[in-house]
Amino acid sequence: MIAFEVKDMTCGHCVGTITKALKATDKDARVDIDLARHLVMVEPKEADANELREAIAEAGYTPVEKKVVALETPAKSGSCCGHCG
Repeated sequence: MIAFEVKDMTCGHCVGTITKALKATDKDARVDIDLARHLVMVEPKEADANELREAIAEAGYTPVEKKVVALETPAKSGSCCGHCG
């Protein structure tokens, strides 16, 4: 997963424009966008991070690559949520 912070992405139109640019670069990429956090996450099939960054920039935005931190899944105990004994 490759992530970019795009501070100048401010509305749904921006989301559509960035998605279209990324799909034009890598048609099979999975694109997830969190507008509230200005975060664009891409799971590419063919393109590399530089190509994706360039696609966003050419669409008129300012992407900054961010390190993706995997969320840890809590160890399961005998309970339904893993928090009780």
